[in-house]
This record gives sequence, structure tokens and C-alpha cells, in this order.
Amino acid sequence: MSLVGLKNAAIIPGSQPPSRYTLEEWNLCNRATSRCCLTQQLIADQVLAECGRIKDLTEEIVRTNKLETDHKLEEKIKDIEFLCGEIRSQRKEVVLELDNLTTFYERIYDALNNIKEGPEAINAKCLMLREARIGIDLCRDDVERELLKEREVMQQVIRLLTRTAEQANEQVRRLRSTTYLMDRDLEAKENAKKIDNHNLSLRETSMNLSMYHGFTPLDCSNITKEEWELFTEKSISDAAKEINSARQLRCYVDTLLNQACKDLVAQYNLVQEAFKRRIAETKTVKAELETQHAEIVRQVNEMIMNITELEKAISNKEGFMALSHTRLGNRAQRDGAELCRDHVETQLVEETRQIRINTSVLQQSLAEAQATLRYLLKTQIQLETDINIKNNTLQIDEVDCMSMRDTMDYHFY
Repeated sequence: MSLVGLKNAAIIPGSQPPSRYTLEEWNLCNRATSRCCLTQQLIADQVLAECGRIKDLTEEIVRTNKLETDHKLEEKIKDIEFLCGEIRSQRKEVVLELDNLTTFYERIYDALNNIKEGPEAINAKCLMLREARIGIDLCRDDVERELLKEREVMQQVIRLLTRTAEQANEQVRRLRSTTYLMDRDLEAKENAKKIDNHNLSLRETSMNLSMYHGFTPLDCSNITKEEWELFTEKSISDAAKEINSARQLRCYVDTLLNQACKDLVAQYNLVQEAFKRRIAETKTVKAELETQHAEIVRQVNEMIMNITELEKAISNKEGFMALSHTRLGNRAQRDGAELCRDHVETQLVEETRQIRINTSVLQQSLAEAQATLRYLLKTQIQLETDINIKNNTLQIDEVDCMSMRDTMDYHFY
């Protein structure tokens, strides 16, 4: 008989006995009591048996459930350990890539600082120094065009490196964010593992066990196992994507720095070649000017000597002219028929005329010589000015600019 049947069974009491009972009634009452007792004993035996079975069954169910729970806890702990291992492995890759990208980021800024503080400043100073050229040498030559092109190349490289540095900085930030999220995930998983390890160590006989009598459900989980696994997989996948992006950016940075170095060095060589050609041209022109100057100086000296000789010749002619005039004057004092135009008179007149003509020719030659001397001296001054201009240009290009440009260095790439 089950517990339910026992619960529903009822003992029907006998009718009110009379004040006197018969023997038959006494026997009947005894038998009824005996039967009732046997029935109650049978029910009790059945209840005891059922209680024992239920107790054993529930004990087995509880222990089986506990073992299953322990097994699930062990599996969960192993899953957490596996995922933690995957996250740590991926985190090492992220940290390594972060260090590498940080190094590349520093290389970019080293390149920027080197260009701005070195080559760009030297380029600007060369352009400024070449503005100090004077005269005809202040022209738009190949050197200036190449210097301006070099400045443009530097500015383009600086803009490109600055933009790339911003991209690298953003990628570094994303990698750090990824590392932070992975650390948070690892911390949460380690905490969950610690809790499950503690739960696994608990027994039904452990101390400090408690019963919950609140109204809020103890099962407060709102994330499924699949969502939990997807969350970790997504975290690892996102980290892999960030690593891949960082590696691509590093390859781009490396290529960019190498190409920038090649472009800058190529333009540097073009500027140097332009300087060398211009310096050679200037030296050639200066040598020609110096040769012409030496010839002009020689001609000036010869012209001065020529003018001196002409002046001396004119001075000498004045003596002969005075002699001729004196003789003519003396002969003009002859008397009578002696004052005739004889051969002497004719010769003296002709001599005077010739002396006058020769003096006039000498004076004209002297004027031409003096004018030529003035032009020679003016040409000499112009040549000296041009030579000084060429010396100034050579000082700027060969001494000032080239000495500075020899310090330009792009080896930092």
C-alpha cells in the first residue's frame, strides 16, 4: 500500500458499546483489534519499505547529480583553461606586434625629426644664402630649380610620414585596446575558474554551507554557452584582425621609409650635380673674366704709355713750331727786295703747315687714346665687378652651401 493510500485510509470507529458486552462481542472486538493492528503493521511495513526505496533512490539521484555536476565543473574548468591558453597565446602575438609597431612608429617620428631638423633646414638655408647673390648671378638657374624641387619632395615626404604616423598611432591604440579587452576577459575567466574550482572542492559535509531563502532566482545567467564561446572566439578573431592590420601597416611603413629615402637621396644627388655644374660654369666664366681682365690691364698700361708718348710728341712739336714761327718772324724783318718768297720762305711756310697738321693728328690720336683709355678703365671696373660677383657666387655655392649639404644624412631609415 502506498503512502497516498495510507493517507486516504481511515479507521472506522465502532458504534457506541453498550454498558454491557457479550462474550461474542468481546471476542469480536478482540479479533477486530487484532485485524486492525495487523493491517496497521502491514501498512507500516509497506511505508518503511517505500521510504527506504525512496531514500535510496533520492540518495542515488543526488549523488549522481553531484557527480555529474562535478564532471561538468571539471569540463568547464578545462574549457576555461583551454580558452585562457588561446587568449594568452593570442595576447602574446598582440603584445609582440604592439612592440614592433611602436618601434616603427618611433622610426617614423625619427625620420620626421631628422628631415625637419637636418635636410629641410639646410635646404631652406641654401635657398636663403643664394638670395645673397648679386648682379647677373641672381638668376633662376638649375641649382635653384633643383633646390625648390628638393624642398617640394621633402614637404611631400613629411606630409606622407605625418599621415602614416597618425595611422600607426591609431593602430597602436587599437592594439592596446585589444590587449586591455583580452586582459579583462582573462581576468573574468580566471575569476570564473577560481569560483568553479572552489565549487568543485566543496562537499555536502563542508563547513560554511548555507541555504538561500530569498525570492530572486539563483540561476541569474543570461548568456548561453554558445554565446560565451562565440564571445571568446570573436575576441580572438578581432585580435587576429588587428595583428594582421598592424603587420600590413608595418610593411607599408617599411616600404614608405625605403621609398622616401630613395627619393630624397635621388633628389639630393640631383642638387649636388646641379651645384657642381654651376660651380664649374662659374669658375670657367671667372677664369675667362680674369684672363680678359689681365689683357685689359695690359692694354690700359700700354694705352697710358701711348698717351704719355703722344703728349711728349705734341710737346716736342711745340718746340719745332716755335722755331719755325721765330724764323719766319725774323725773316719778316728783311728790307726792300730781300723780303721775297724764296725757297727758304717757302720751306718755312711748308714746315709750319706740316708741323700744324702733325700736331693736329697727334692731338686727335691723343683724344682717341684718352677715350679708349676711359672705355678700357670702365671695362676693367666692370670686369672686376663681374669677378667679384663670381667670387661671391662661388663663396655661396661652393663654400657655404656645399659644406652644409655635405652634412645631410638619410641613414636613419
